[in-house]
Amino acid sequence: MGMEDHKLKVFCTVAETGSFSKTSEMIHLTQPAVSLQVQALEEMYETKLFDRSSGTIKLTPSGEVLYRYAKEILAHYAKAEKEIGRITGLIKGSITIGTGTTFGNYILPSVIIDFKKIRPKIKIHVMFGNNKLIVEWLNAGVVDFGIIPDLKPNNKLIAEPIVTDELFIIVSPSHPWSRKKVISFAEMAEEPCVLREDGSATRELVERIFAEHGISANDLHVALILGSTNSVKEAVERGMGVSVASKWAIRREVKAGSLKVLVPKEGRIQRKFSIVRQKSAIHGHAVDEFISYLKAYPYETFSLDGKS
Repeated sequence: MGMEDHKLKVFCTVAETGSFSKTSEMIHLTQPAVSLQVQALEEMYETKLFDRSSGTIKLTPSGEVLYRYAKEILAHYAKAEKEIGRITGLIKGSITIGTGTTFGNYILPSVIIDFKKIRPKIKIHVMFGNNKLIVEWLNAGVVDFGIIPDLKPNNKLIAEPIVTDELFIIVSPSHPWSRKKVISFAEMAEEPCVLREDGSATRELVERIFAEHGISANDLHVALILGSTNSVKEAVERGMGVSVASKWAIRREVKAGSLKVLVPKEGRIQRKFSIVRQKSAIHGHAVDEFISYLKAYPYETFSLDGKS
């Protein structure tokens, strides 16, 4: 990206978020740097691009014109890069992906390592966030695409499922349940529970399923709330309580026998991870290629039991 198109990207993000602070968070620039980029454009065109008088940030009429063209210019840049890449066959470029901790820690690394064997020049950046944040990043064009479970239908975004996930109830081998195969949610609500933090997709799913069976989050005996799946697993291994975790996150522990899994009596908990992107996005060649790779990847060769 050249200097000029970087300024345009900053300008478009401010226009879309209506906020300098949000823009600085999203594109990892300090707020003064964001203001300077906008100022540089204002000096270049000798006009104000944003109207800040009402306390909110709105585009001025000149700003609206620039925004319309800036979006087209950025789309043309992406197209040019793609076609040149096709001619030179040099697949370079960088990809930014937004994802949650389960997919990002337990599935994505293997996929990236294998992809880099065939495309060593492509740079891949992974940004971690919960579903809500990833949707914000997508709308502001901060990430090329997201990989998240269970996106609520949305007219701006498209979701394509790529891999199934199943959540299991996990207990330590010394827990009285460790010899069982099945347990009900009601029984689980009686036990000390170890949960992920608010906003995590896994936590939201667990709460939703309990709610469907008449158990509110307040009825749970929460022993601990932890910020990562790894710390949840460790707490369960040490007998701090029971929890629910993705099959992808517990493969090693189940193989090693340090965690035991049970399925809910009321039915299996399944979800799908999907590639989520803006309907209007035009991707560079690198992004297209990685998306195709993600769709064709043989995920199940490294799942819990070798089967999906």
